Amino acid sequence: MKHNIEISSIVRKRTLGLLFILGAASFAFAQEKASVSGKVTDADNQSVPYASVTFSNKANKAFSDATLTDDQGNYTLDLAPGNYDITIEAINYRKTLLSNRQLPIQGSLNLKIDRDATASPGVQTKDIQGVVITAAAAKPYKVEIDKKVYDPSADLTSKGGNLQDVLSNVPSVTVDTDGTVSMRGSSNVRFLINGKPSALLGIDDGANALQSIPAEQIERIEVITNPSSKFEASGTAGILNIILKKTKKLGFNGSVTGSVGYQQRTNLNANLSWKKGGLTWFLNGGGGYSQAEMKNENSVIYNKGAYLNTSQNTLNKIEMNTYNATAGLVYDFSDRTSMNLSGTVRTFDNLNNATVNYLYNYRNGTDVNSQRLSSGHSTNLAFQTDLGFDHKINDNGQNISASLSWQHGNSPSDTNILETNTSVFVLNDLLRQKTTNKSIIGKLDYELPINENSKIEAGYRLDANNNLYDNAVNTSKDGYLFNQLERFTNSTDYKEMINAAFVQFQSKVGKFGYQLGLRDEFSNIDINYKNLTGKDNFIKEKNYNQLFPSVFLSYDLEKDNQLLLNYSRRIDRPRSFFLVPFMSYSDPRNLFLGNADLNPSYINSFELGYSIQKKKFTINPTLYYRKTEDDVKMLVYRPDARTDEFITRPINLGTDTRYGLDLNATADVTSWLKLMANLDLFGYKNDGELFYDAINETGATQQYKRSLAGEGFSTRARLASTFKIDKTFSVQIQGMYRAGQKTAQQELKDMYALNLGASKTIWKGNGTLAFNVQDIFNTRNRTVFTYDPEYTRRSYMQFMPRQFTLSLTYRFKEGEKVEPKKKPQKDINNNYNNEDQQGPI
Repeated sequence: MKHNIEISSIVRKRTLGLLFILGAASFAFAQEKASVSGKVTDADNQSVPYASVTFSNKANKAFSDATLTDDQGNYTLDLAPGNYDITIEAINYRKTLLSNRQLPIQGSLNLKIDRDATASPGVQTKDIQGVVITAAAAKPYKVEIDKKVYDPSADLTSKGGNLQDVLSNVPSVTVDTDGTVSMRGSSNVRFLINGKPSALLGIDDGANALQSIPAEQIERIEVITNPSSKFEASGTAGILNIILKKTKKLGFNGSVTGSVGYQQRTNLNANLSWKKGGLTWFLNGGGGYSQAEMKNENSVIYNKGAYLNTSQNTLNKIEMNTYNATAGLVYDFSDRTSMNLSGTVRTFDNLNNATVNYLYNYRNGTDVNSQRLSSGHSTNLAFQTDLGFDHKINDNGQNISASLSWQHGNSPSDTNILETNTSVFVLNDLLRQKTTNKSIIGKLDYELPINENSKIEAGYRLDANNNLYDNAVNTSKDGYLFNQLERFTNSTDYKEMINAAFVQFQSKVGKFGYQLGLRDEFSNIDINYKNLTGKDNFIKEKNYNQLFPSVFLSYDLEKDNQLLLNYSRRIDRPRSFFLVPFMSYSDPRNLFLGNADLNPSYINSFELGYSIQKKKFTINPTLYYRKTEDDVKMLVYRPDARTDEFITRPINLGTDTRYGLDLNATADVTSWLKLMANLDLFGYKNDGELFYDAINETGATQQYKRSLAGEGFSTRARLASTFKIDKTFSVQIQGMYRAGQKTAQQELKDMYALNLGASKTIWKGNGTLAFNVQDIFNTRNRTVFTYDPEYTRRSYMQFMPRQFTLSLTYRFKEGEKVEPKKKPQKDINNNYNNEDQQGPI
């Protein structure tokens, strides 16, 4: 049996390695795709600027596309080979239709359009409303000066899934087996929805929150690895800004997606909108049911003491119902002034049933078995209201915007615990927890262009947060395992207020661009902690004021070829529950102990990047270096050597240095093969030493010394290969690999996984049928070894085993015409501004 397991493991690893090699080798065989370009002129051979040119595919509307000519009448489009009808429209000109044109063509396709003798002379061509037909995104990944943008529409392996599934495929981002998201190895990631914190992500940023946002609601994800001063300074690893879909089309438009899967998963989501004149309203939302199994194993071998070894095996079955809805409106009072109002409600309902089996082997030959059964129910209800105002002061780009956001969340939970062992001992506990959050976020931003190549940005932001944590444990038996259960019955009132202001100057001289910024943040934190005994009560106040500079430099080597160098200083504020002692009693042998004395960490981050963005491929290698002072590390220790209780506690200790090469690339290898790859080669070095008191085998208090120093080199890699079988059917294979890491106390083993997805366009482009398999070989798990002079501990976790999903999307719409694509305005760093780009965060 053992040999069969080893052979199966070898086959899986070699299969995954072969797929990586074949995909990487495909980069060498790039071929040209069909590109259509030309010029629109009138009968006098005069160019027609801002004319609408529409190519309608005769066989399948999904492959149609449209564009506007530039100010010289030129246009360019990438189109799949096929038979097209071509429509040219412009104000003051007669609509022209060219039927049954076969593409691709050789050379340029110049188009003619005749003037309309009855047209009104006061209307300008640039006022035309063009026709945009939904088509596949041209690039799933692109680089901008201060961020990388990922478009999930081409990700077939997350169709019918959720935000957690999408993030698993985003370059530079890693999702662990327990839902923890990290960027370049650091889990201190700041999440934003449409540029600000959101009730959609709940009070914490855990796996439950990520699973409550359907993939179909996500338009793009902005990966900001080194934010500038206009962004909030929190999140030392960077910022993930999730942009949800919104309409630009006139009339009524929408889509509905339903999915089913195994492990059991059902979802139904809708995106609806209506736009007429200056008014737009939208409604996005849906709900679903899912099941999950989480496996957790802990085994300890002791070098001395009463125990020879102990083991703990946990199987947790989770059922979750999630619902969310966002409704809002945008009203344009004029071309310069607009207001937006929206509201969000999100709820999820969880049922957890866990079985834990314990085995104790004593040195005297005694064996004791124990079983712990727990049944838990938790809910979450969150609301958010947003109000925004935007005003263009003049036509030179001088703008002012203001926004106000109010958020409220409530998360109660109850857990019944029954434990028995071979001594016919029974322990019955009831654990009750409740977390309440209230937040107010206000922003005011101003932009002042100085000339064509320079501008100043400034802004103010207020964050006020209030979190209430209530925990209670009632037990029918005292004296077992813990003789101070009152330490788990406590309440904490956590208040935080952050006042921030920034100023930023941006300019460009020739090919050289620069951006200099400075941000000031004043933080005030009040913690009021009370427990049942009253002897450990405390009130703690923390105040700190820090400056956060940023410098961004760019140099244009040639068109679409840019060198980028940047620096920023950032802060890692401890999460509120990190400051609360003993947050949970759900696993009495593995406890999390908060640390009220925890201080912020500060990071200095440098990046040197090179970006090539062509039609057929993009390459973005980035060298990075970051050093964190007062780094927060998780200390794992035994407070009493006579028991099997382990405590994990966050502490400030020493420095953390990381450096490496983050390489992202995409390639249209052939007309039927596309690749997207991410490779992160990085080194790490930790240092730090601490002393702590614990009880030894004799019952005496002893001081222990612990070094958390360590260094090494590791790798993370991801490769997605998309095969276009025909015009309507595509298949994608996506593989990931994460090498192990080791410090003085812990060793993280390597992990790999393979996903498969397929998508079929149906109903003449109005529908999409998708199927995917997550973790084909069921290898995605987390294994950690913890080393101590007195013991060796192995921890294993698998949050979600292999799962299958089948989804169906139907797009319905009445309105086809949209507002014209405005002529893009280049910023001073040679990047085109996105018309729906979010403002300062």
